[in-house]
Amino acid sequence: MKRTGANRGKRAFDVAVAAVLLVLTLPIQLATAIAVRLRLGNPVIFRHTRPGLHAEPFELIKFRSMSNVDPAKGHTDNASRMTPFGIWLRASSLDELPSLWNVIRGDLSLVGPRPLMMSYVPRYSPEQARRHDVRPGITGLAQISGRNALSWEDKFLLDVHYVDHHTFVGDLKILCGTVRSVVRRDGITEAGETTSSDFLGTGEPLESP
Repeated sequence: MKRTGANRGKRAFDVAVAAVLLVLTLPIQLATAIAVRLRLGNPVIFRHTRPGLHAEPFELIKFRSMSNVDPAKGHTDNASRMTPFGIWLRASSLDELPSLWNVIRGDLSLVGPRPLMMSYVPRYSPEQARRHDVRPGITGLAQISGRNALSWEDKFLLDVHYVDHHTFVGDLKILCGTVRSVVRRDGITEAGETTSSDFLGTGEPLESP
């Protein structure tokens, strides 16, 4: 019952903060949308199905940070589709601002394990799959501990640790740590990678095809 009450308090905090941030960042979001339209074209919003609480799928929304697939220009994989503007957009985390709508709708929390790919769900070990026992978040413990510079295994250890030990005070610390990480641009990509590599299950993750 205590945990249920804490979860209700977490949800109320999420909605209140997300609503305020959504209003305050509307001018920034408008400017970002215009920049995405001019630099990358349409669509401005990236929509993708991700696993949420208990791995139930939902539609994540973000600003698009990659160019469209264009075999004629050699834009066929993530690395070739990532532009300097897209790298800056991700480094600044401005691409995440539309996800505040996901928080208000109940798909996301402000803090929790990041929602990854639906294709990863069957690849998790039973212990790793526990990351879906809480609502996923815009930011999380792994994001203030190295972001994409961490191995997948280390990220999932941190995710499960969060599931077992999250508190309101801990969430506030993660939110403050997120601001510091964004300002410092820590761990935006893996060493030698333009974006994070795919999680393939056991063993070392390989570069996306």
